Amino acid sequence: MYETVGDAFRYSVFQVASILTTTGFATADYEQWPAMSQVILLFCMFIGGSAGSTGGGMKCLRVMVCFKYCYKELFSLIHPHSVSHVKIAGKAVPEDVVRSVLGFLALYMGLFAVSVVVLAGIGVDFVTAFGAIAATIGNIGPGFGMVGPVENYALIPDPGKWLLIWCMLLGRLEIYTVIILLVPEFWRK
Repeated sequence: MYETVGDAFRYSVFQVASILTTTGFATADYEQWPAMSQVILLFCMFIGGSAGSTGGGMKCLRVMVCFKYCYKELFSLIHPHSVSHVKIAGKAVPEDVVRSVLGFLALYMGLFAVSVVVLAGIGVDFVTAFGAIAATIGNIGPGFGMVGPVENYALIPDPGKWLLIWCMLLGRLEIYTVIILLVPEFWRK
């Protein structure tokens, strides 16, 4: 695909950085890359930016808390009498924070799954629906399929575009912020 290993490395590093930072630039058609490379890019779409950044995705810190929580639970299964905590930078993360992070990730994945099913139901092929929702809810830009790095969103039917706009809004403003704006109790106070 590329003439040298250096070229392949350069293009892949740029694409990973572009996706993790939600920059939206594409310098290569990564849909022509091997399947495993595409899977890695898809995971990067879900992870997104760092905590506190305006980048989209689930955020690196939330994903790290989730993995550390899973490790803690596996450790507790092996050593049932042990007391362990999720730690970030050597400090224990309070259980309520861990629960809220896990709740956010569950909500994110649930909204993602429902949105993919709805977009596929509108008539978009599954690969495009999966890639488009991942790209819009994570504010990435290019996705996979008909919305890949050398394509655009023009072929998506209008109802699908409205769904993608909604996903972009959820991804950019954060899911909880948008949901709180839709709760009537918020406006009564």
